[in-house]
Amino acid sequence: MSDIKEELVSEVRKFCQKKIEPVLEKDDHDEKFRLEIFQGLGELGLAGIGLPEKLGGSGPGLSNFVFALEELAKSSVSYAVTLSVSNMVQNIINEFGNNEQKEKYLPPLTSGKNIASFALTEPGAGSDAANLNLKAQRKNKSYNLNGTKNFITSAGLSKTYVVMARTSEEGAKGISSFIVEDGHPGFTYGKMEKKMGWKISPTRELIFENCEISESSLLSQEGDGFKIAMSALNKGRITIGAIAVGLAQRAFEEAVKFSLIRKQFKKNIFDFQGIQFMLADMQSEILASRHLVYAAANEYDQKKINTTLSAACKMKATDTAMKVTTDALQIFGGVGYTAEYPMERFMRDAKALQIVEGTNQIQKVIIAKNLRKDFCHD
Repeated sequence: MSDIKEELVSEVRKFCQKKIEPVLEKDDHDEKFRLEIFQGLGELGLAGIGLPEKLGGSGPGLSNFVFALEELAKSSVSYAVTLSVSNMVQNIINEFGNNEQKEKYLPPLTSGKNIASFALTEPGAGSDAANLNLKAQRKNKSYNLNGTKNFITSAGLSKTYVVMARTSEEGAKGISSFIVEDGHPGFTYGKMEKKMGWKISPTRELIFENCEISESSLLSQEGDGFKIAMSALNKGRITIGAIAVGLAQRAFEEAVKFSLIRKQFKKNIFDFQGIQFMLADMQSEILASRHLVYAAANEYDQKKINTTLSAACKMKATDTAMKVTTDALQIFGGVGYTAEYPMERFMRDAKALQIVEGTNQIQKVIIAKNLRKDFCHD
């Protein structure tokens, strides 16, 4: 780890210990998101990693962002996911937006003052993202949006939404991407989802009823929406992988410490070979996942598009997080199942990581499609 990255990780760790850890368990129970915590992350410079300095960012570097997210996720997956998704939207606007859109929307986001949401999923379009039905009908110099989005991270908190909507024919070519602001007439929120995990991070439905937006809200051009979404998800999978590694590492460390003080049959449970083998497997899987994530981030920073590596690192790291948190809770035994220890929260938070940014089954489909391209030359 370079000196810059060591300093970054150290600052994130200090912030988590001072600002997040003291209130985390209560906030998780109360499902309370603290905007001042997110804004504090912005003051550390985390909200603008990878964005241009002239727009309030800290310059390129997904690898730096991965280090920061991994450390943040050791304390809170909810805040790490909020940061990850907001950053993904910023990158969409930076890559596909015009100068006016960049100058209007990015500075409040890169500073951490505002939060952004990515709106792709619909009730009938999850893994089959090209099948979305939210309509954007052209009307002179505006578009009229009608339909819903669901399971949208940070909905209700965010001020800026990148929304994928259908502007023409069926399929991926008929999808376009728009920027919609919180409070815009015709744009409201549905119910707050009651979730198994990620309780601090709100997830809500977006409702569009004759929501008329200017043509200046269109990102790039009509028909580019699916391309924009897939490009964003390719990066988002790497950041979700980093979050999974951080969560797994924290659960693993807690399990090791507990095994060294918990006594059964007059000796520490760490001394039982069965526990040692569990811990050895956990550490090996975390190390493998971390190196995959770092490799994917490094290739991204070199502007190499490697969808297989992005999909593999997301799948491997999130499966590892689920397995490690499950085994870590097992090492804690009965108390691990109670809210007295954070193990049950770790396990709950891990599950969603296997689903977001494309389920892990979809990651396998992506990898298999690339295999076909690599091995079939006819």
